[in-house]
Amino acid sequence: MKALIFEQFGGPEVLRYAEIPDPGLALGHIIVRTKAIGLNFADVYRRRGNYHLAGKPPFILGYEGAGIVEQVSPDVTHIQVGDRIAFCDVPFANSELVAVPVDRAIPVPSDITFEQAAGLLLQGMTAHYLVNDSYAVQAGDDVVVHAAAGGVGQLLIQLAKSKGARVIGLTSSEAKQMAALQAGADVVFGYDTEWAQEVIRFTEEKQGANVVYDSVGSTLMESFAAVRTKGTVVFYGMAGGDPPHVDPRMLMDSSKTLTGGDLWNHVTTLANRIERAEALFQALREGIIQMGGLTSFPLKDGAEAHRLIESRQSTGKILLIP
Repeated sequence: MKALIFEQFGGPEVLRYAEIPDPGLALGHIIVRTKAIGLNFADVYRRRGNYHLAGKPPFILGYEGAGIVEQVSPDVTHIQVGDRIAFCDVPFANSELVAVPVDRAIPVPSDITFEQAAGLLLQGMTAHYLVNDSYAVQAGDDVVVHAAAGGVGQLLIQLAKSKGARVIGLTSSEAKQMAALQAGADVVFGYDTEWAQEVIRFTEEKQGANVVYDSVGSTLMESFAAVRTKGTVVFYGMAGGDPPHVDPRMLMDSSKTLTGGDLWNHVTTLANRIERAEALFQALREGIIQMGGLTSFPLKDGAEAHRLIESRQSTGKILLIP
């Protein structure tokens, strides 16, 4: 099969398209021929060597994709050849064939495209647990979304709006501001402004947002400044660097809450994966969430896709197409 591989850590130039052996079919697994593969910033960290990779080169990136089942292990009875399957946490996805454990195989309905499934699940499930579990967004809430033009950011905006919240986006450029507004944000402030004070002014009598979803990390104390007394900061990413230490006395004095978020603590069973995926697919059908802004590259041009995501100029999801 063809795959996007790399044999040493470095920039996008280390990636190359090559012929490698097909994956073997183990018990409890299926072989999926990928039709669309999601690119995530974690792939950049792995390519650079920031994340530890087990085994020896050549390495294959990618954890998220969708496609058609080509082989089924003899002990698997609920999945058949020809089924449409997606996954969001299976390694070696940057290839034509992927061995998928059946406990991570999410059925894809016929009215959902492979591109939609591959572009929605990882970031969509993240947004889903953030607005339902980390902090249950209610009608009338003021919600601040960091990196509002990104894949998770745009979905957070849409899901929060569907619950009746007012959404304040934060972005780093005018183009990203427009993307966040198109996703449904009520107002967007730039990181080059005194945005915490802008949030306080915008929320008027509340004197701050009910919740701030912070995926930047280094902005954590400003996020606390932007939430009201008894407000919540949900910390779920470090795109801008490590967060500062938080003084528990500040939390006590302000009655503010800091909570962390990691998707893999919220999708611990296949049933939960499927439940969240079906909720996202239904939201897509109803127009609650839009999948605009998908950018696709042929898998063989994966290095160009990496350059785009690394540039921080992209909005929405980037896909690789085998």
